[in-house]
Amino acid sequence: MSSETRPLAVTAIVREEECAVLRVSGELDLRTEQAFLAEARSLVSAGHRFLVLDLTALRFCDSRGLSCLLALEWLCRRLAGRLLLASLGGRMLRLLAGTQSIGVFSCFPTVGHALAAVPDGSRPSWPPVTEA
Repeated sequence: MSSETRPLAVTAIVREEECAVLRVSGELDLRTEQAFLAEARSLVSAGHRFLVLDLTALRFCDSRGLSCLLALEWLCRRLAGRLLLASLGGRMLRLLAGTQSIGVFSCFPTVGHALAAVPDGSRPSWPPVTEA
């Protein structure tokens, strides 16, 4: 096992019929954009038109990462869904404010708040039920 850390990890926390909650950790940039988009697109293609991204552990996002988020926002809206960003850190908020793109995204303080914006019929239960 390598002691090297992965630059980006996307973990599905919840996957329901139309909604998925993903935890994004690490760095979203030029090196990781393709892997991120491939993972996100596969979920949307599988019918998850509402995506909640938990960004608590996102350490870094540059303009390429922002472009990924904009592309994902467009894709979700095209399918009558939404991209919802939750638990944004100060750096991410500054990036969105500095690029004047904060109004493009639906941003929430927690995953629970983001899920409250998902229509009732598509909203998964939160927090997720863990099997013993």
